[in-house]
Amino acid sequence: MLTDDLKSVLFTEEQIAKRVSELGAELTRDYEGKDPLVIGILKGASVFTTDLIRHMNTPMQLDFMVVSSYGSGTKTSGSVKIRKDADADMRDRHVIVCEDIIDSGVTMSNLFPLFETRKPASLKLCALLSKPSRREVEIKIDYLGWEVPDEFLVGYGLDYAERYRNLPCIGVLKPEIYS
Repeated sequence: MLTDDLKSVLFTEEQIAKRVSELGAELTRDYEGKDPLVIGILKGASVFTTDLIRHMNTPMQLDFMVVSSYGSGTKTSGSVKIRKDADADMRDRHVIVCEDIIDSGVTMSNLFPLFETRKPASLKLCALLSKPSRREVEIKIDYLGWEVPDEFLVGYGLDYAERYRNLPCIGVLKPEIYS
């Protein structure tokens, strides 16, 4: 079983569902009548983004980007690559970027200036997790699930070498798995 590779479970499936529902309610309230554009960052934020929008009770549009700063490693390369850009026009739109985890901040610090050149009406960041102890670049997170410790986390979209994304919980991966 995949859970055998976990040192511990940080957030259960039920805890995640509750917090994602709360975030969706916040976004519904804040974006009522604004028809926001939600951009999920693939692959990690795919599960979070799709669950989140099901809790947004307001008209919205969904798009995805594929962005990488990690490759197959466990630390950021410092270089951000856009593998698939958003298709939707951001001009004069209220844009909500959904990310699974803000770690070093490098990815968002590269993406947000690019998005600003596209002239959105507003630009906000919604992240399920934040690991402030690893931050290299300060990033403002407008909507946040939880702050987490400096552990290697997997599950609910988070991966190690493209594995463990399908875990319904978020757990700490045993070091011997990735060492």
